[in-house]
Order: sequence, then structure tokens, then C-alpha cells
Amino acid sequence: MAGGPLRAEVCVPGDKSVSHRAVMLGALAEGTTRIHGFLEGEDTRATARAFQQMGVRIEAPAASERVVHGVGLHGLHPGGPIDCGNAGTGMRLLAGVLAGQAFDSSLTGDASLSARPMARVIEPLQRMGARIDAREGGRPPLRVHGGQPLRGIEYALPVASAQVKSAVLLAGLYASGTTRVREPHPTRDYTERMLAAFGWPIDFSPGCATLAGGHVLHATEVHVPADFSSAAFFIVAASIVPGSELRLRAVGMNPRRTGLLRALRAMGADIVEDNPRSTGGEPVVDLVVRHAPLAGIEVPEAWVPDMIDEFPALFVAAAAARGRTVVRGAAELRVKESDRIAAMSRGLRALGVRVDEAPDGAVIEGGSIRGGVVDSRGDHRIAMSFAVAAQVASEQVVVGDVENVATSFPGFVALATGAGMGLRAVSPPA
Repeated sequence: MAGGPLRAEVCVPGDKSVSHRAVMLGALAEGTTRIHGFLEGEDTRATARAFQQMGVRIEAPAASERVVHGVGLHGLHPGGPIDCGNAGTGMRLLAGVLAGQAFDSSLTGDASLSARPMARVIEPLQRMGARIDAREGGRPPLRVHGGQPLRGIEYALPVASAQVKSAVLLAGLYASGTTRVREPHPTRDYTERMLAAFGWPIDFSPGCATLAGGHVLHATEVHVPADFSSAAFFIVAASIVPGSELRLRAVGMNPRRTGLLRALRAMGADIVEDNPRSTGGEPVVDLVVRHAPLAGIEVPEAWVPDMIDEFPALFVAAAAARGRTVVRGAAELRVKESDRIAAMSRGLRALGVRVDEAPDGAVIEGGSIRGGVVDSRGDHRIAMSFAVAAQVASEQVVVGDVENVATSFPGFVALATGAGMGLRAVSPPA
């Protein structure tokens, strides 16, 4: 249901990508790592549980705080099958870590994750000497055989993916020689920045990262910035709801993450960056977003890798904009938690928006959004995007299958309603 103008100061939860990596490297470091602003989501908690299963002591003295007592690179021990839940990041990065262990391990996930292809991460790890078994099509569960000597490789990613790059770099910690990863387009460099923060020598620049094995990770203090992907829903909502003005505090502005800002500004959005600073090597700003009339654009393909998780929110902005928005080069959206191109196209059509779907994107004819019933397909970003669409719909919007919102954004409904959105959680029929 539609709400009023969004007028508030909002602190969205901590960055999921940084939270995953902080726990992982803290567990593999020598000493005690303190993490502030840890995302209390199901995905990141699953990663923390995985390392607890393998003998790492992790304390939670307060909400969004973790104290990780590192065991060093070779201090993990077998702890039974590891359930990654819905966390694709967790599974792919863990595959890289586990490839270098002396023991066998198994990575499982929920129904959604079990349908997602892992061949792109298995292939380079096998080139390094890892032995990993999977179901047909490279789908989980993954069985990682221990005791395999790894060797550094030079690997050119066929498709830009920060998760695959990170898995190879993490395996490179255990490999003899040098590991170098090259990308067709630069992707997020969270792993590279955090490895450097934990004291591992690494050279990286947009599109390339190089490290050698044989070093040690040293515990540190990590301050996790607010998650840009979570902020994206509020950025779009404030842009399309008349009368809105939101301030989003301490949002992470990793340059490989903020393609949505470029796209929205090209559409006419009024977004100001205020109070720039740095937290743990990551750039952070306050974002002030005011309502502005948006116009459709053709999104340059060069921007796509820097906004791959934000496309569901962009689709909503496009539906509310005047004119046509064209998205191409985003085939990666087909293999996320859901087929996000298909799910967003179906959902927008159910709300009266014309969408022409393509294999690698869509053409969206913006203008007005009606009410209706949409299925989020169990995908947290789809669910939150349609909650934003409801704010400018002419009739009520009902979004189904929303339980997975907690994977990335616990407390979304409370924070959104506090900012002025009209949302109401309802129980599914018995």
C-alpha cells in the first residue's frame, strides 16, 4: 500500500559482502578480530556458523558485533556438512578456502542455492589442483576433497564475477607460487581490500589482482559500512515518491558497487554525497536523496557489473519513470537467487507495466504502476523492490513469498515504515 513522502534519517544494516569476508579472514588470521556493524542477516550468520563448525570461536557481545578468535590458515578442522542456507557468496568463497584444507568437506544450501550453478567457481579451483564434486551442471551440494596441493595460476575470468575472483584468491592463500586473476570488466574489490587490511601482500587494480602464498593474516578491527545494496531500495523510493527527502547514513561507496547512482543520475535523480570519509579502507558517505522526475535511459553495458545486485530496484525506477529504459548485458541476473529478469518482468506486468524481456535484459516502458499481486520467487531483492513499487502504485500491491528478506535486510519493514513507506506484513493463509 502506498505511504506518504519519505522524510527521515536512515541507517541501513551493514554491508553483506564486507561482513562475509570479515568473518572469513578473521577466522583464518592469527589473533582476535573485532567486527563492528556486522550484518545480522541469515546469509552472514550462516558463514559465521560454518567457521564455528570448523572450530573457530566467534562471540557476539552485542547486536551487529562479532569477536572472532582466529585459528590461522591451517587451524580449521572438519565439522560435518556446512549449510550455507541461501548464501551464494558464502558457498563460493568457502569453496576457495576449503580447497586448501587437509580434510574433506561438504557445502549444502537451501532449495534456491541448490539450484544455482557453481561450475564457474569449480573450474578455476580445479585448475589450481582442487578436487570438487557437484551435481549435474555444477550444482550443490559441493564435496571438496582435502589434502590436495594447490598451485598458483593465472586465470582470466570468462565472465566478470567478484565471487569467483574471490574464491580463486582465497585458494591462492594456500597455493604455491603466484595467483593472478584478470577480469573482462572490473568487479568489486572487497576481498582485495580486506586481504590488505589483514596484512596479506596483494597487488590489485581495476580488473586484475595478484598475490602469492606463504604469508600470514593478522587480526585487525573491522568497521563495516552500511550496505549499498540495502540503501538502494531507499534511494529509489525517495527518488520516485513525491515530496521525499532522505538522508542515508554511512553508506559504503566502493567504486565497483555504485553503478546504480550513475544510472539514476542519468535518469534525473537528485542524489547528493555528503560527509565523505573512509572506514577500514572502504569509502563511505552520507547520501541525501530528494524526489525528482525520472526519465528512461539506455543503460550503458559498461555500468552493468557495478550494479548487478541493484537491477531489481532499477527496474522499479524505470517503471515509474517517463519513457523507455533499456537494459542489456545483464545475463548474470538469470542465475541469482531467482531469475531476476524473469521475476521482475512478470511482476511488473502484473502491475500493469509493459516489459519486453530479452535474454540479457529488458525494455521497460515507464509511466504508471497499478496494483496487483506479485510473486517474489523467494528472492529478497525482488520482494523489497516490489515493496518500493507499491509506494507509487495506484492500488494495493501484495507481494508473496517474502521470508527471504531476512537473508540480507533484517528489520526492513520496520525501517521502511519508520521512514514513511506504507507497508504491512501479513501472515500467509494456513
